[in-house]
Amino acid sequence: MEALTNFINMVNGIVWGPMMLVLILGVGLFLQLGLKLMPIFKLGTGFKLMWSGRKTPDSEKEEGDISPFQALMTAMSATVGTGNIAGVATAVFLGGPGALFWMWCTALVGMATKFSEAVLAVKYREVDEEGNHVGGPMYYIKNGLGKKWAWMGTLFAIFGTIAGFGIGNTVQSNSVASVLESNFGTPLWVTGVVLMVLTAAVLLGGIKRIGAVAGSLVPLMAISYLVAGLVVLAINADAIPHALDLIFTYAFTESAAEGGFAGAAVWAAIRFGVARGVFSNEAGLGSAPIAHAASQTKDPVRQGLIAMLGTFLDTIIICSITGLVIITSGAWTSGESGAALTSAAFAQALPGVGNYIVAIALAIFAFTTILGWSVYGERCAEYLFGVKIIVPFRILWILAVPVGTMVGLEFVWLLADTLNALMAIPNLVALALLSPVVFRLTREYFEKQAAASLAGK
Repeated sequence: MEALTNFINMVNGIVWGPMMLVLILGVGLFLQLGLKLMPIFKLGTGFKLMWSGRKTPDSEKEEGDISPFQALMTAMSATVGTGNIAGVATAVFLGGPGALFWMWCTALVGMATKFSEAVLAVKYREVDEEGNHVGGPMYYIKNGLGKKWAWMGTLFAIFGTIAGFGIGNTVQSNSVASVLESNFGTPLWVTGVVLMVLTAAVLLGGIKRIGAVAGSLVPLMAISYLVAGLVVLAINADAIPHALDLIFTYAFTESAAEGGFAGAAVWAAIRFGVARGVFSNEAGLGSAPIAHAASQTKDPVRQGLIAMLGTFLDTIIICSITGLVIITSGAWTSGESGAALTSAAFAQALPGVGNYIVAIALAIFAFTTILGWSVYGERCAEYLFGVKIIVPFRILWILAVPVGTMVGLEFVWLLADTLNALMAIPNLVALALLSPVVFRLTREYFEKQAAASLAGK
């Protein structure tokens, strides 16, 4: 077992090394420039479409399974999770305040990546034997690049199926159980059973029920966490200018050792900022387009404009709140890391309450991640084995939840983290090769919008 762990550690160091970070940022920047910065300039358009997408026009309802808004919330249910609380804290602890700047950079290019993923997911999706709309990297690789590239889609599906049980299931239930035990004294097995029952109640209803739950729960939990974060920032308002100065200064210069913080080189800020940014918003991993493929829409670009909001909301908004709370509180020099650092930062401003806010937020975030990733894992498994695997997969997914609360998951986390990176490689290659399709569809969409606007006048 030790030899296997060492081998996976070695692979992990390679796949999450400099080349992967360059590939993620490089492809994202290429897409952003190819789209002429449209995802940034059309951010307002995306929000308008998101709100209008809460209810799909009757004329489009035959084209998908869930509304465009629910598709976004399903994708965000998987991305808004431990990365927003523990991931940001780890990035700041290991890379210094400058890591937050590089998380922002990852998000800005990641908006173009997420846009392109969703466009291709809707463009090349299929309808399975049960009438569900299925799509994602494995489908746009197979249908967009042709049979000679199909092996790459199969690899993605294999990596996605296995990784889901780690990063999207057992790791999440373990996080919930740990945080509830440490803050409320809840026995691990109780958390496991409750999570299993809740997951079963939602999951057995399929993508439509998951979309409905995500559409209600994700906005509620995100807004509640943001309000709590803004309250803390209001209390620490005097420290915000200095925090911003630290972020921009340490993004390009070495972070000096301070208190329990050991200091960090610029490369550490870049590495951990980019890695944790991608871990949080999943832009480039290829997971989110699986949810967007089920959207009730006839136009791939419309869903792309909505999909890119997930990266903006997840990293630019939610992760920034967490990062600023940590830096303004001064807790980043305490020597704490992960969720404990975020808890300490909130507790510093809100004694006796802050740590409970983080605990509850983490528990809900992790639960919705279990739901969101169940869609990803199921679709990957279906691609490999057909619709006959759906029910067995759901049962296995539900049974895996309590297992995660009771066992140590260091190896599972390592394996899932490595497989996540391996998912990204075929997806990023496909995005680069299919970029002309994205650029053409986008250009045609906005030309039609401009023509319709002129005709309306």
